[in-house]
Amino acid sequence: MPLHGASPLDLQPAARASVAVARPRLPAADAILPYLRQIDEARWYSNFGPLVCALEERLGDRFATPASVVTTVNATQAITLGLQAMDLEPGAHVILPAWTFVATAHAVIQAGLKPWFVDVDPATWMLDPWAVASLVRRHRHDIAAVIPVCAFGAMPDLDAWNAFRADTGIPVLVDAAAAFDTLSDARLPAVVSLHATKVLGLGEGGFLATEDAAYALRVRQLTTYGFQDSRESQVPATNAKLSEYAAAVGLAALDGWPGDRLRFMRTAQMLRIAMIGQRQVHFQPGWGSDWITSVCTVALPEGSTDRVAAALRQADIDTRRWWGEGCHRSPAFAGCRQEPLPNTERLAASTLGLPFSIDMDGGEIARIAHALDTALAAG
Repeated sequence: MPLHGASPLDLQPAARASVAVARPRLPAADAILPYLRQIDEARWYSNFGPLVCALEERLGDRFATPASVVTTVNATQAITLGLQAMDLEPGAHVILPAWTFVATAHAVIQAGLKPWFVDVDPATWMLDPWAVASLVRRHRHDIAAVIPVCAFGAMPDLDAWNAFRADTGIPVLVDAAAAFDTLSDARLPAVVSLHATKVLGLGEGGFLATEDAAYALRVRQLTTYGFQDSRESQVPATNAKLSEYAAAVGLAALDGWPGDRLRFMRTAQMLRIAMIGQRQVHFQPGWGSDWITSVCTVALPEGSTDRVAAALRQADIDTRRWWGEGCHRSPAFAGCRQEPLPNTERLAASTLGLPFSIDMDGGEIARIAHALDTALAAG
């Protein structure tokens, strides 16, 4: 008999919880508190306080050779200011992959430059420096800089990109937004995101790393109204400084990074093991074994993305096409120059972001693997 006072709806089985595609986790309040107390004691809240300086020093220590680090309010600003600090000709073109997040192209435009979308290598999902070099030979006077993008955290061949810069004289700025774990080489300036959705996040933030101390100083100047050793603006600039409070979260995140990295890697291995017999699902090379990032993007049979995403949605499993149909498809960039993009088009139709988080459990992983098996079998 129904319980007294209960409606029929109260007695129905609980709805199955959906599996979120992302579940970010920043440091807990207790981990941040010691740094907040340092802020209280110093009464220094912004303008390159002791915590921001400590964060930049610790980030710089992660590189194989001495690197200067400039923190910013977000990685998009870091790319914009990184380009502006190169003193490129206004309105010139910047080569970037069509297979990237829209922030890359927005940063180019905000820097007063024009995106030129180029196709990616089908194996690496990233720009091929030799293919770009061929394009440069044909259009040298139209190209001011190149932005290789670390596809979902994978690292491109930085030796090859260094050789490209040496051979062509064209500046290279690496968009390493998702590559906190993999980036340890600052010979080329590189920008990392510290957004809450990244493996190491502080809410909103980013940083540029470079071995060129003079270049880092120019970027720093652009983050603070063009000030340098005086209260007079020396160059047109903006305000893109990181606050002490954001740095407190970043320092706490760095304290916990070794353990967090192990947890991310363990979850990635569990996901890979769950799909070990599924020959139609391909992870990025090295993901979860050599390097880690906050998303899991897999390659599926060509043209199957929409169908598989719909099937997983029916199973209450969220997915994401993180880069949509390619950056070039966004209306904001409709008038931008582009090369033929067959590989980008194929990737847009055959890759999918699966749920992934630091604390995803075995039950969720089993659900994802089963739903994916079912969806692919039905195809």
